[in-house]
Amino acid sequence: MRPVRIERAGAQNCAEIEPLFSAYRSFYRLAPDPQRALLYLSERLEHGESVLFLARSERRAVGFTQLYPSFSSLGMRAAWILNDLFVVPEARQMGIARMLVARAEGFAQESGAGSIWLQTGIENLAAQHLYESAGYERDVAFYRYDKALVTQPASPA
Repeated sequence: MRPVRIERAGAQNCAEIEPLFSAYRSFYRLAPDPQRALLYLSERLEHGESVLFLARSERRAVGFTQLYPSFSSLGMRAAWILNDLFVVPEARQMGIARMLVARAEGFAQESGAGSIWLQTGIENLAAQHLYESAGYERDVAFYRYDKALVTQPASPA
């Protein structure tokens, strides 16, 4: 296995993150939109609205995880939402996803957060195994509800 380095990405990395981000969205059956994805990523990173860690193997980006800040009223502490985790198919089964999760956890602890929340698809057994083997517990106490809102996407700057 080639050495893998995990680094915190910034807005200057958006062009190389976008193909990974688009592949991640495609995994969840969403149509590609590279321009909008690039804008979305750059806005999140430029405004400090997310933290993104990039996995590199021989200078090539092979995976990423993106965290969003949140808070827990019940725990009265900050929390992070591990919203995105993706590794390119040819680099899977090498421990890269586990390295990204570990880096996200380290960052959350360094920032004083009390927890990390995440969700994954019911059919995504590989991700479920990863999270459970890393000590994450499936929530059986609360239901999660979603409601899609009809809004206009932000216009490009």
